Amino acid sequence: MTDRISTGLSQLDQLLGGGLLPGKLTVVIGATGIGKTQLGIQFAHAGRGQEGEPGIIFDMTARGDTQNHADYAERLFDWNLREKDAGNMIHPSEVWEPETARFDFIHIFNRAGRRVTISDMELDDWKAWKVDLQKRIVEAISFFYGNFVHGVRRCVIDGVEPADKPSDSFQFHMFEYIYHQILRKEADWVARDLFRAQFRQHEQQIMQHIYDETQVACLLLCTCHEMMLDEMIERRIDSGDVLSNANTIILMGKFREGMKMGRALTVAKHRCSAVDESIVPFEIHQGGLRLLN
Repeated sequence: MTDRISTGLSQLDQLLGGGLLPGKLTVVIGATGIGKTQLGIQFAHAGRGQEGEPGIIFDMTARGDTQNHADYAERLFDWNLREKDAGNMIHPSEVWEPETARFDFIHIFNRAGRRVTISDMELDDWKAWKVDLQKRIVEAISFFYGNFVHGVRRCVIDGVEPADKPSDSFQFHMFEYIYHQILRKEADWVARDLFRAQFRQHEQQIMQHIYDETQVACLLLCTCHEMMLDEMIERRIDSGDVLSNANTIILMGKFREGMKMGRALTVAKHRCSAVDESIVPFEIHQGGLRLLN
């Protein structure tokens, strides 16, 4: 392992002083259609060359509109994403077999038309969501653990929709659990949550498949209300906001130049590392996202 994790874009790695730091949270923020998902696919695929296994994609979209992960992966890298069917639980003992546990993608909330913020719901709807969340958490543990024990060291969490307050969004509730109770938890303790009463029965295999959680990189893709990059740069980060806990924040938005609109990104935050804070135009073409610097 190197001490930096490539984003899949050499120009972006240069802005980040060589890449992302392992074991840290990176948040990418931008409006719908700006290119976040394509960046996520490029980041996930870069794992194949750096760690020997491509990253995984955890889609939290709840309103039914696709993020086109499979299409992007096939077009950009001839990569056929192996999708895990949400709701089709595997037995915990099957996580040791790559054929049954190693998946590239899961769409955890695969129901169309679901609202994502508490303020949009009646009390009964929110209670139903909380029950559903508990079921999805078990599926999430199985998905992440079943990939990490087979060498995956990077994940993309996509489909987070805009909310005025993160605490008002069920998606952020789900993310907080995943980040603190799966991604940043020691492997044997994640296994305890998965195997529960069967932990002792599988303890020998669990200890043979220990992975280092401090080497797992997480890229969280968040859609925001703002479209213009200037507005995003001026946005205040509230205390307790998931952004305040992120090691790295990358903003992607539109800018106006004369009578034309363009796309640009900037690294708004990158703790414990040198960083180039330039605003860098980029374009999206058949080969993916490319910085124009």
